Amino acid sequence: MASSSNDDDDGQGYSDFDEEDTLIELDSDDEISPAVKQNYQVLTEDAVRKIQEERIATVADLIQVPPAFAALVLRHCNWSSMVVQDRWFSDERRVREAVGLPSSGIPVAVKRNVVPLTCALCFDEYSPGQMRSAGCDHFYCRACWRGYLHAAVEDGARCLSLRCPDPSCSAPVVRDLYDVADEEDRRRYDRFALRSYVEESKRMRWCPSPRGCPLAVEYLDGEQCKETLDVVCSCGHGFCILCAEEAHRPVTCGTVREWMAKNSSESETTNWVLANAKHCPKCRRPIEKSSGCNHMTCSSPCRHEFCWLCLGDWRPHVTGVYKCNRYDVDVADHRREQAQASLDRYLHYYERWAAHELSRQRARDDMFELESALAACGADADEAHTQIGFLMDAYTQILEGRRMLRWTYAYGFYAEGAKLTLLECLQGEAEASLERLHGFAELERNSTEMDFDGGVSYFKTLAKLTKQTANYFESMAEAFQTDLA
Repeated sequence: MASSSNDDDDGQGYSDFDEEDTLIELDSDDEISPAVKQNYQVLTEDAVRKIQEERIATVADLIQVPPAFAALVLRHCNWSSMVVQDRWFSDERRVREAVGLPSSGIPVAVKRNVVPLTCALCFDEYSPGQMRSAGCDHFYCRACWRGYLHAAVEDGARCLSLRCPDPSCSAPVVRDLYDVADEEDRRRYDRFALRSYVEESKRMRWCPSPRGCPLAVEYLDGEQCKETLDVVCSCGHGFCILCAEEAHRPVTCGTVREWMAKNSSESETTNWVLANAKHCPKCRRPIEKSSGCNHMTCSSPCRHEFCWLCLGDWRPHVTGVYKCNRYDVDVADHRREQAQASLDRYLHYYERWAAHELSRQRARDDMFELESALAACGADADEAHTQIGFLMDAYTQILEGRRMLRWTYAYGFYAEGAKLTLLECLQGEAEASLERLHGFAELERNSTEMDFDGGVSYFKTLAKLTKQTANYFESMAEAFQTDLA
């Protein structure tokens, strides 16, 4: 909030803020909408590895195969124990065939030759015990295995699906055989296996922070997250666990993808609008051309048929004199105005979408300063801890509010009719409340001194504004759960 002098300033940094006029009073027993139980957890790589090993051991015991093969079956089923149980006991033979296991019995990970054999790759002869196979009858020397495994690891995560070198054999190469590989290749294989557990799972995702983060987030309410769920990693980065885009509550992942694609393309130039977007000449609804034919029909309930080139009624194009090839000054001017109107509408939503992100970043910087101030307070500074705690709560709500408002503008670009009207109502109430809270929180940060009595009054009002703002945003989020229906 920009600072300015004001004759009505009361000397405490309160400016001309009038609590009675601006703040909607709340009863003392009013509560912020109950916080949703956190249904996810943040995990380190070691924690992920421990969970992975426990799941492999459980499945190995369930389907009675060695752990290395249980890992293969789990990966085939996207690391879901429930899917393994369902598929294995409904059609075991099919699962075995899919991962390369023998049709029956307990598979063997590694076999050694018991008689002298010739390596089928280097053609050297080796005595008993010096060759290995992937549990099948195709034996190779350690050096050839080492080269084969190194090439597989160099090919990336495909090494997790490696089969016997013999083209006619589907026996899987599991972790046990990597004991003959170089230490670096073993380390990289283990790394691919760990990342596979998160990347192929339906309930986990690596933190996509642009600063780089080694942590993962696990969904706890089932085997698969099917709805938009904003999570916050321990590194501070917020994102949606379903689509990995930045946190975008309350809008859907589809809205975010569509909006980001529009922003990243060069489609919002006047040339593109002229070529691809126009308004129905009857009902004025925006229409985007998606096929080659110039015979356009507006959607229900309008159903007006017109020519894409000249915007005239379509019937004369079939029964009358064709005029689309003739230049018309009035039509050209109309098209330019239409293109500008479409561009202005896009810019209206884009500018507000971007402005709320900028405000959120600045609020985040302020919150970092508060965290530093809190850490610098002595253990006996109870009053300072309490006051900074009120400010931290306010800024937490400000950050969440800015993020939510940002994405409601992306939704608004595509909304129309009653949905747009309801959105603007909810959006306006929430945004007005947030601006009051943000401005009031910045008053304290912009003031150099605050006496004790003034401080008590200030923080009481701040707490009320924080509570009120949270209620507005929860109401808006609830409306989005039904797509503003």
